[in-house]
Amino acid sequence: MNKGILNHETGEQVELFLLIKHSTKGIASNGKPFLTLILQDQSGEIEAKLWDVSVEDETTYCAESIVKVQGDIQNYRGRTQLKIKQIRAASAADSVKLADFLETAPVSQDEMSSKLTQYIFEMKNPNIQRITRHLLKKNMNAFMEYPAATKNHHEFVSGLAYHVTSMLDLAKSIATLYPSLDKDLLYAGVILHDLGKVKELSGPISTTYTVEGNLLGHISIMVNEIGKAADELGISGEEVMILQHLVLSHHGKAEWGSPKPPMIKEAEILHHIDNLDAKMNMLDRALSRVKPGEFSERVFALDNRTFYKPIFHH
Repeated sequence: MNKGILNHETGEQVELFLLIKHSTKGIASNGKPFLTLILQDQSGEIEAKLWDVSVEDETTYCAESIVKVQGDIQNYRGRTQLKIKQIRAASAADSVKLADFLETAPVSQDEMSSKLTQYIFEMKNPNIQRITRHLLKKNMNAFMEYPAATKNHHEFVSGLAYHVTSMLDLAKSIATLYPSLDKDLLYAGVILHDLGKVKELSGPISTTYTVEGNLLGHISIMVNEIGKAADELGISGEEVMILQHLVLSHHGKAEWGSPKPPMIKEAEILHHIDNLDAKMNMLDRALSRVKPGEFSERVFALDNRTFYKPIFHH
């Protein structure tokens, strides 16, 4: 593979295969249709415009297609863009496959899977352990390959599992510092809080929201699933309601999508752990594209701030 699209400098010419992540039609000021393409490889993504497109072009250059592009890397209003000179759809003869272009979690699925098993094994409360194990087992395949979001944080293959396993390690450190926290609740909350995303989102590639995702959302989906699991396992007890509360309140506030604010100590901590891990991921991604001494693009989910990468520690 040639070096990733994000590793080219402004002004460089490129000729490479890329995957179309999104394709959006617009109408230019001259009245002609154009496409805004988000192109990606394992290094990340770049925007490009395709002008004066035909109806055929719209079908050819749609999401999930691989294309061969020749063009220049440009800087447009502070953002890197690819100016297309030539583009064509990849053919069988090119022997390129989807997996070559997908950004994936920096840790292997096996490693994350054994970490999850270990944390569930450490739970002392049998009810919490059984519900968590049951729900994870039921959704394991999707859970291991789904992203955690369509944009903003962990939006890559296995992003959901990576987000959750990072949060588990964070939860463990915090519980060590504050022994009054109930580890079982904290670990179960971390594992279950976003599990509804395997029904909310369409899958690991060109991720969109499903009908269920749009109408119910991952929080409501999971609250129902916890109730169903408890029924199936014959578990009744306060733990069921508390697990549901952890899921319901993990976004922290109504305006961030939580039907309830955290009212249990572990729910409050879960919200902070979730937020911290998501923000860390966004910051790392934004700053990985920047040289020391430069500012990042604005990060929408971080109040549209731009972040500086210091020179001194490089």
